[in-house]
Amino acid sequence: MIKDPKYLIMRNGLLCLFVVCCSCTTPKELISLDGLPKLKNKINNIIDHSDININMSIKFVTLNDFKTLYSYNSKKLLIPASNNKLYTLAAALYYLGSDYSFSTTVLKNKNNLILRGGGDPDLSIEQLDSLAKIVSKILNKVDTLYLDDNLLDSLHYGPGWMWDEGSSWWVAPIGVLSLNDNSIDFHIKPGDVNKPAIINHIPATQYIKVNNKSKTVNDTLNYKKLNIERNWISQNNHFLVTGEVLDTASIDTIYRNINNPTLFTGTIFKELLEKHGVLVKYLSKNIPPENYEIIAVHNSNMLIESAKDLMFESKNLTAELFVKTIGTLDTIPGTWQVGIDSIKSFLTREVKLDTSNLRIADGSGISRYSLTNSNQIVSLLQWVYKSKYKNIFLNTLPTGGNILKKGLKDRFIKEGEIVKAKTGHLSGVSNLSGYIFSPKYGPIAFSILMNGYKGSHKKYRNIQDQIVKTIIYD
Repeated sequence: MIKDPKYLIMRNGLLCLFVVCCSCTTPKELISLDGLPKLKNKINNIIDHSDININMSIKFVTLNDFKTLYSYNSKKLLIPASNNKLYTLAAALYYLGSDYSFSTTVLKNKNNLILRGGGDPDLSIEQLDSLAKIVSKILNKVDTLYLDDNLLDSLHYGPGWMWDEGSSWWVAPIGVLSLNDNSIDFHIKPGDVNKPAIINHIPATQYIKVNNKSKTVNDTLNYKKLNIERNWISQNNHFLVTGEVLDTASIDTIYRNINNPTLFTGTIFKELLEKHGVLVKYLSKNIPPENYEIIAVHNSNMLIESAKDLMFESKNLTAELFVKTIGTLDTIPGTWQVGIDSIKSFLTREVKLDTSNLRIADGSGISRYSLTNSNQIVSLLQWVYKSKYKNIFLNTLPTGGNILKKGLKDRFIKEGEIVKAKTGHLSGVSNLSGYIFSPKYGPIAFSILMNGYKGSHKKYRNIQDQIVKTIIYD
């Protein structure tokens, strides 16, 4: 519930009623409310009637004249989730440039090879296979395939990531030699009734083991949903498939992460070489100090292409590799800490943010150690809009109703490109920040951060949408 703060405040279980003869004094920083009176009334009514009791930080600012249209607790620090990627992308464009390319290299010394990682977040099996084909025209036997992952540090999980996040695609381990999002694509279709489901996986590699205990059924009585989990507690690559598949079901795909990206990529490269007739005896990370010549290189698409996946698909792996790659500009191996320090330096120097109370723990926003507020995010968006990166940055943001990709595909369908924004979700966290191209107010930078609830995000996303539409159609 929000009323005029002179009369009633209710947030975090604290109710303060102001009357003429007595008052309940509240610290000034607890609540702040600003903006155009008509918009304040409309948006306050939306929140009042939604019957929510959560932490929020909201701000809408016009970019032509920097007028605050609406602001509620804009300095309250909250968990940004994937809205943190806005900081990461702006810093990556500033430090690396939109045309930056990641190189994956194969080097040779006699019958030994090195596969050297360059931090490519989008390296595919097909691209790795093309390197194997080149090698097969030069060698038919490899004594040792060395795996060089020394450009970045060996930490696979970011600061503040929960140790029990499990085997989901979105928490894949981070590595300079990464392949297929460091995940396995499991394709599932029904088998014969009372028999296991038919499961194929890409890449088709011996790196993983699959124990298929699923069952094909012909009814939904006591139906048990199919599940695939990696034994992440033991840090291995053994996958257990349980649950049921209806005999009439179409093919489904489940994505699960792997352990040890360097060895994962190296093993698949070894298998691809052998597919092309090159026998590989050993895999090793202990590279001897000898001279090697480059025999094959794969250069990734420009950073801007990875940035689109970063924002539309919200690829956490991409965000973290951006951060560590920024770190390599100051030290080898690149680390989270050096990269994050550089991002904060950029925010202080260029965006003119006071970063003393801004906490950035990773690039993706998985970490619950990260804290920011809507005022800081809007300041970043204002800077971007005035910078040379404006058009590049805007082109990476999901637009309303985009049915081809994730992001906002089921939101702002009528509004379309009037809204360009990044979502951000964790358990108990739902955020939306970006730009509105308002017919009345012109371009607007905005941020809505919501933390501290239980259950589904749907209610809070609906409130965000109502608030944004109130600005659009005012």
